[in-house]
This record gives sequence, C-alpha cells and structure tokens, in this order.
Amino acid sequence: MMAQVPVDIPGDERGTLLSFVEAQRAALRASVEGLDEEQAASRPSASELSLSGLLKHAAEVELGWLRMAQRRPNERQRDETTYGDSFRLVEDESIPSALAFWDGIRQETEAFVTTLPSLDESFPLPPAPWFPKDTKVSMRWMLLHLVEEFARHAGHADVIRESLDGTKAMG
Repeated sequence: MMAQVPVDIPGDERGTLLSFVEAQRAALRASVEGLDEEQAASRPSASELSLSGLLKHAAEVELGWLRMAQRRPNERQRDETTYGDSFRLVEDESIPSALAFWDGIRQETEAFVTTLPSLDESFPLPPAPWFPKDTKVSMRWMLLHLVEEFARHAGHADVIRESLDGTKAMG
C-alpha cells in the first residue's frame, strides 16, 4: 500500500507544493487499494472514520478550498444536517465514483494553481469561529493547508487500514 511520490518533482515553489499535495492525496487513495466497498466503509477503530469516508471528505475539503480561492459557490457546500454525509458514501456513491470525483477536483486545482500569476494572490476566509475575523490567505497558504489536511487524514487512514487487515503504509 505504498503511495508513490511523483518521479518528476519540479524544483520551483508552485510545483513543489503541488507535488506535496499530490503525495498526500496518493497516500489516502492507496489506503483503499484491494478493499471492497464493505471493508472500506467499515470502522474497525474507536473512531467513526472509514477509509471510503475519508476519501470523500478529503475530496470535498479540496473542493471547498478551491471554490473559496476561485471565489465561486461550492456546489457541495455542507450544513449541520448534511455534514455527516461528507464522511461516508451515501446512495449510489462508491469507491470508484469517489476517486473519479476527486480526480476531477485534482485536475481543476492543478489547472487553477498553475495559471495563477502568483502564489501571493489571496482570498478572504469565510466567517467562522476558528478563523480570525476579516482574514485573507494566500494561494500558498491554501496549498500548505491541503497538505496539512490530507496528511492528518492519511495518518487516520494508515491506522484504519492496519486495523482492517494488517496492511502497513510504510513497509
């Protein structure tokens, strides 16, 4: 279940940040390799998290940050009544559909970031108790935040996968 780091790592800041985001995406995606839908949806640890739910959540988080940076409405915006659905596959969703959804977002994020004049471009954070009031962040900050978000959940995924079948991400 070893996630592959891209062989061609660009040396510039933008390429390096995109490579780190992709490495953490790959770690999450690798966590479901060889599992069926039931295994990927199971919760073998004390946590409420599942591998398929983590995939969906990470994809929706990336979409949310991308839409904020683009200053566009988020077509999958969650509220208090639908927040839990961001951590589990529902209705006709499957691992392949969650991965395909994330592929589309990945392509859109990379296209957006590579066409920015500068990573210093900024956008406002939404009002939330966990964000300082009237704060803007740079595109660089957003990419680093995605690395942080995906790495946290890749760690969760490592524990869940090892609890499921003993598969270890690193060895």
